[in-house]
Amino acid sequence: MHQLQDHELDVERLATGLREETEAFADAVAGLDPHAPVPTCPEWRVRDLVGHIGQAHRWSAELVRTRAAAPVPDPRAAEPGDPQRWPVWLRDGADELVSAVVDGDPATPVWTFLGERPAVFWLRRMLADTSVHHADAALAARVGFAIAPDLAADTISEGLGLISAAGTANLKPALAELRGDGQTLQLRPDDLAVGWLITRTPGGVTWEHRTADADVVVSGTVRDLLLVFSRRTDPDDDRLTITGDRALVDHWWAHTTF
Repeated sequence: MHQLQDHELDVERLATGLREETEAFADAVAGLDPHAPVPTCPEWRVRDLVGHIGQAHRWSAELVRTRAAAPVPDPRAAEPGDPQRWPVWLRDGADELVSAVVDGDPATPVWTFLGERPAVFWLRRMLADTSVHHADAALAARVGFAIAPDLAADTISEGLGLISAAGTANLKPALAELRGDGQTLQLRPDDLAVGWLITRTPGGVTWEHRTADADVVVSGTVRDLLLVFSRRTDPDDDRLTITGDRALVDHWWAHTTF
């Protein structure tokens, strides 16, 4: 059995969360011009964003279903089809991934870009990816972005897990610039009991769920912390409060592009 870590969502919540965020994403893109730009993903149009989500869910499902030991072919230029059918196409992709993980053994090792991980890695990775792209869709549609606090928190934790993982800097060289000599950043949500303490060490980034003094503290709702953490808003957003060494925040924000 997969052993849950502190603050980690269980498989059932990851599954319901993926369905929630996929549905919210589908609602946000409904009625949009498929060729409209996505401001926070300037290289993409709405059709590209929809295609990415649908194909990513299906690609991950195939990795899990086949218990792949190497990456399966990835149709990155997936065609999402008729916009009227987008909600069904998106739901089907999410359901396919949930079924692949839940109907099998979530602890079974499969290929990931960080080496072998339990199959549930892909459910959590796709939940985080869908949550961030839900924000992209909401911003493109100029509608409000809402997300359950536990899903927003897990998306931040999942992202920190990727940034701090061994080998990630080889995939994203800019992350090597986050090494430091003990500088600390605190993400402090107003609506949750515990935040994230990030430390820049000579070996890379480390983090823990803890509220503590830090060189700089970024405060706001967990939703707003997710938006700045994922670079969907900038540190000057007036919904955020920054106390301490602002340069550390700017440096972090400049080197965490995914």
